[in-house]
Amino acid sequence: MAAERGGCALEAVPLPPEVRESLAELELELSEGDITQKGYEKKRAKLLARYIPLIQGVDPSLQAENRVPGSSQATAGVSKQQKSRSTNSRDERFRSDVHTEAVQAALAKYKERKMPMPSKRRSVLVHSSVETYTPPENHSAPPDVTTGLVEYLHHERPQVASVRGVPRGYSSSILETADGVPVNSRVSSKIQQLLNTLKRPKRPPLKEFFVDDFEELLEVQQPDPNQPKPEGNQVNVLKGEPLGVVTNWPPSLLAALQRWGTTQPKAPCLTALDTTGKAIYTLTYGKLWSRSLKLAYTLLNKLTTKNEPLLKPGDRVALVFPNSDPVMFMVAFYGCLLAELIPVPIEVPLTRKDAGSQQIGFLLGSCGVTLALTTDACQKGLPKAQTGEVVTFKGWPRLIWFVIDGKHLAKPTKDWHPQVRDASAEIAYIEYKTSKEGSTVGITVSHASMLAHCHALTQACGYSEAETLTNVLDFKREAGLWHGVLTSVMNRMHVISIPYALMKVNPLSWIQKVCSYKARVAVVKSRDMHWSLLAQRDQRDVSLSSLRMLIVADGANPWSISSCDAFLNVFQSRGLRPEVICPCASSSEALTVAIRRPSELGGPPPGKAVLSMNCLSFGVIRVDTEEKLSVLTVQDVGQIMPGASMCVVKVDGTPYLCKADEVGEICVNSGATGTAYFGLLGITKNVFEAIPVTAAGIPVSDQPFTRTGLLGFVGPDYLVFVVGKLDGLMTVSGRRHNADDVVATALAVEPMKFVYRGRIAVFSVPVLHDDRIVLVAEQRPDASEEDSFQWMSRVLQAIDSIHQVGVYCLALVPANTLPKAPLGGIHISETKQRFLEGALHPCNVLMCPHTCVTNLPKPRQKQPDVGPASMIVGNLVAGKRIAQASGRDVSQLEDNDQARKFLYLADVLQWRAQTTPDHPLFLLLNSKGTVASTASCIQLHKRAERVAVALMEKGRLNVGDHVALVYPPGVDLIATFYGCLYAGCVPITVRPPHPQNLATTLPTVKMIVEVSKSACILTTQAIMKLLRSKEAAAAVDIKTWPTILDTDDMPKKKLANVFRPTSPDMLAYLDFSVSTTGILAGVKMSHAATSALCRSIKLQCELYPSRQIAICLDPYCGLGFALWCLCSIYSGHQSILVPPLELESNVSLWLSAVSQYKVRVTFCSYSVMEMCTKGLGTQTDVLRMKGVNLSCVRTCMVVAEERPRITLTQSFSKLFKDLGLSARAVSTTFGCRVNVAICLQGTAGPDPTTVYVDMRALRHDRVRLVERGSPHSLPLMESGKIWVSSPHNATGYYTVYGEEALHADHFTARLSFGDTQTMWARTGYLGFLRRTELTDASGERHDALYVVGSLDETLELRGMRYHPIDIETSVIRAHKSIAECAVFTWTNLLVVVVELEGSEQEALDLVALVTNVVLEEHYLIVGVVVIVDPGVIPINSRGEKQRMHLRDGFLADQLDPIYVAYNM
Repeated sequence: MAAERGGCALEAVPLPPEVRESLAELELELSEGDITQKGYEKKRAKLLARYIPLIQGVDPSLQAENRVPGSSQATAGVSKQQKSRSTNSRDERFRSDVHTEAVQAALAKYKERKMPMPSKRRSVLVHSSVETYTPPENHSAPPDVTTGLVEYLHHERPQVASVRGVPRGYSSSILETADGVPVNSRVSSKIQQLLNTLKRPKRPPLKEFFVDDFEELLEVQQPDPNQPKPEGNQVNVLKGEPLGVVTNWPPSLLAALQRWGTTQPKAPCLTALDTTGKAIYTLTYGKLWSRSLKLAYTLLNKLTTKNEPLLKPGDRVALVFPNSDPVMFMVAFYGCLLAELIPVPIEVPLTRKDAGSQQIGFLLGSCGVTLALTTDACQKGLPKAQTGEVVTFKGWPRLIWFVIDGKHLAKPTKDWHPQVRDASAEIAYIEYKTSKEGSTVGITVSHASMLAHCHALTQACGYSEAETLTNVLDFKREAGLWHGVLTSVMNRMHVISIPYALMKVNPLSWIQKVCSYKARVAVVKSRDMHWSLLAQRDQRDVSLSSLRMLIVADGANPWSISSCDAFLNVFQSRGLRPEVICPCASSSEALTVAIRRPSELGGPPPGKAVLSMNCLSFGVIRVDTEEKLSVLTVQDVGQIMPGASMCVVKVDGTPYLCKADEVGEICVNSGATGTAYFGLLGITKNVFEAIPVTAAGIPVSDQPFTRTGLLGFVGPDYLVFVVGKLDGLMTVSGRRHNADDVVATALAVEPMKFVYRGRIAVFSVPVLHDDRIVLVAEQRPDASEEDSFQWMSRVLQAIDSIHQVGVYCLALVPANTLPKAPLGGIHISETKQRFLEGALHPCNVLMCPHTCVTNLPKPRQKQPDVGPASMIVGNLVAGKRIAQASGRDVSQLEDNDQARKFLYLADVLQWRAQTTPDHPLFLLLNSKGTVASTASCIQLHKRAERVAVALMEKGRLNVGDHVALVYPPGVDLIATFYGCLYAGCVPITVRPPHPQNLATTLPTVKMIVEVSKSACILTTQAIMKLLRSKEAAAAVDIKTWPTILDTDDMPKKKLANVFRPTSPDMLAYLDFSVSTTGILAGVKMSHAATSALCRSIKLQCELYPSRQIAICLDPYCGLGFALWCLCSIYSGHQSILVPPLELESNVSLWLSAVSQYKVRVTFCSYSVMEMCTKGLGTQTDVLRMKGVNLSCVRTCMVVAEERPRITLTQSFSKLFKDLGLSARAVSTTFGCRVNVAICLQGTAGPDPTTVYVDMRALRHDRVRLVERGSPHSLPLMESGKIWVSSPHNATGYYTVYGEEALHADHFTARLSFGDTQTMWARTGYLGFLRRTELTDASGERHDALYVVGSLDETLELRGMRYHPIDIETSVIRAHKSIAECAVFTWTNLLVVVVELEGSEQEALDLVALVTNVVLEEHYLIVGVVVIVDPGVIPINSRGEKQRMHLRDGFLADQLDPIYVAYNM
């Protein structure tokens, strides 16, 4: 026997007889207890080593995985002949042995593939971690398995060598980052693994690159010319046997009830059981009749509103009864029928948030239900409002709840008799059904259909009077209702109703009841058969010999066949005859479609088909002979119902008849189907009134057919086979897959101890114009991260092998968190809804977009350089002229004499000190809004003189030496700047280090001091101490600082003479800043460039000595520095200085100052604007009370080196409109390292304009203007007027490496066409110009510049250029808890870092949402998703994201992420 089994799993390896013998002896020794399991495994492995090379690769921890203690006792009661059949201790419900073998063989094809395991922060491990993990061997819970045989042979397990992810402390060989810096970290080794797995692409090779002008076209899947096609003849309509004519057949179901209730009142109708299995009540036919009459009378006569009867015939009434109370339900159902009311049975709502409950509410609302019938106990259990009334559930109409227990019912008067009419086409009842999308519809069944259906079932099942039937199903709908409530009354049968709660406690209960009541028929689902196999202890003393029919209601499921086989296997010895098992197929719309007849009723022998899964996915039926791997084994569901006609039609489009070997939707025409979806005419027509046509388009019948939603075909003997349901159909790149089949494959993957079986949901979500498969399962609490990940990776491989389809996302959620359907099972549509909303809260996620998404546009090949007139960014759209724009000519606008006089700022300050000594230039505010310090022209001049003296005497500096100024924002900074100019030194302003964060801020200070070759540092006493402190020594080498002078108390000395530069091209100062790409760049500014800059700003902003402007910017670089230190001296206006740092303790400081000083022009940064928008959003009323009024502001300019942030500026304008801020006031400026002010909106120009460009065209460096709101549109706001070919360009980069090439490229570029003489400076930014229709002050039409983004920042992916900000904007929209996002690339992988502003359990929800949105909107596959805490993404002082710092931090493992997901 061992040999047999050995052979079955190792088909490729025939074992020699002597080895088989030794194996058999070993087995025997083990079962007799002569050898330990360990010894057995050792010897066995030795014997098999030559034949199974794979065993060497198996992780030793996997070999012992499937043992269950007490193996030898468990097998004792099972006969020899079964041993060879039941393979092992695995669950048999979901697949036949063939499937398990197939999965194992499929997995064996994969060699060791290292997949990177996601990393997770400890706090997120909801589940106990690896350390506390107890192996399942010593579990007290019963094994989750079936047939009583324990698995000894570990070669039956899938031979995939372990696919574990890298253990935590693992680090691979040293990788280099893009900058050539070696990174040795877990992260980089995992990325390397990810790249290794991605190097073997699954998908067909992409067609060659595309070269096009614009559109990126998504790949359309071309059908494979070799795919199987149906070849059979067209199938005709199939007719069932005629309905028999019975003479005393009742004219309606109510007539039958009346007859039995009056002639056989003592006959038992229904027995209800409690959760211990005791019979608590038996309802007789007499009682059912009298109580239904009472209820009918009460409903029609005793319920009134405003003296009008509450109900009239034809009204709909909700029936709300728990599954444990069939008696009351039956009374209510027949009571409604007698009163000519229409019952709508629904589930008992338990909480306000039941899965799908809202949809049920919509159904009740659309049916106009106002009354709900229930029992006393049930009513007490419903959630109540404070008034004591039942709450109104979400989405439900207001209901009156009526309790139908005896004491509430009135006795009918003598003269009241219900009308028992003949069955008509009027609606009898409405059954609810939840569709694939989650919407709930009501299916109406007429009196005539109800009667015809009972008639057909009676004939097909051979029901006879007074038979006993055991019903395990939900009696409120489908087969439970049809057999256990309706047809039973027709035939005066006795129903034993088994509640779900009893099945949970005792899965054998239904078999025991069949035995004790000698039931002839039982109605069950495969689940009930499967559960009864678990309870092996009590199987001995039951007998199923009384059964003539075991109706399997879900016989159409792909896994029902294995449940039936396994059940028969165990219970054949308990009197169960094989021919008794009768699978049937049904649907809510068509009622019972087909049922297998017992052989005494003359049914044909049962059929079985082993079909090729590959052909099925193309809708073609091929019996599989050779493949053995990917097959689906299905059983027949018998023949069609008496009195019905059936045909199979194409699933999509017109219902053409299918060919004999083609899978299609089964359609039925009979008097016993549902009639409509209540209130939904459109879909009713489509489903209930389908007209099948032949290939020539001729209707096959003048009668309409009902679509059943079942996919299948008709086999030999006219047996019906069902291979799937429309609801579970997933069409992925043109191939059809069935959700149930995918579940079956996942369940066949060992080991099953990491997830709960029966709690797996498979559905598809549309992403990028195709269905993508998602699998969600509940993880057991004791599974370790590694185990779960391993199970997930094997499931992916198995599904890939067997179904040839990739799984897009596999998620494991904590136990008991998936939404449940009322009677167990998972609520699929609700699970899907939660997945899409990001509310599933998984604890493990594995996404495989790289393998699944095969319809991306082709990558683009770089074009050769293009001539000047074409449409590259920077050239006008449609390329009529070279995109060149000029600002105003500064030289002609004012007398050149003044321009010459103001060439050197040091001269200007001296001149002002003489002519207007007491004119105030600066006011510095502190966080309370009071003036901290001021400076007039003369005060500033005198302080500058003292600094110059100190530099020469104490510092002993020479002309041309570089001096670093390390000061907080304030007047000292300005004074020392001019002191340096007076002494002929070159100043560099440096942001002081942050005392609480020396480790990251001090190295930047040190780097600027070293790179700028500063000979001396000027600073305050406090900062001087800090620079030399012990803490500083930990961050940098403090011994190498140059001379440090403090300027706190300098001697009052007169300067002999102020230094005068020899030429305007001499260096005035250096401007250092760190770009967003993390590069420190210093720019040299000459005296000429400095005064030109000031002159331009003066003109553009109309600055005069009488003006006041407010500045809320950092004074260390770029335009912020120029406005803070240079402009007031040049133009003479007064500057109110608001250090942005002070806003952290008083957010309204800047706006209050603007209002208080009635400022017309103010400057701020995006970070200031964001602080105001977030911090003052709710306080505009408070500010108004305090008298803040912004109507004085003409221009509020945002200073930035990036694309304007439209949404921020808009929300700022909207928010402070209430405080009088003009909608036109806010505008943006744009500067860059090369030229700190390329455009300023200014006060003289027209309002900024916004255009919408096509984001897809931008990726190709093209501009295409589109309408607002069109798909893929991106709004760009004009950055201001242009002055680029300008005298105030900086003269070069100043860096320690002196990269001449970079310098020359950026500062002295010449155009390759047009005017080739002028020197231009490259800005490093992408943008375009557009001549607008607007004119400026001088009457000229003005050219608008639109900045798209920094060239350094752009990502080159798939041959296209992406701006990170666009991807980030999409990601931030994907989920409410994403606070911020940054993207970068690493070895061609797109890495998305998101900050999670919510509970950590939401972290994994984001992985799929982020991947989806980037695919949909940017056609890019995200390689790694990193979820971090708020504030992890580094932002510089200008409020720009430092993506390169983030990248380095990520690769060096420094982010402490909550979760890192590596998308496969």
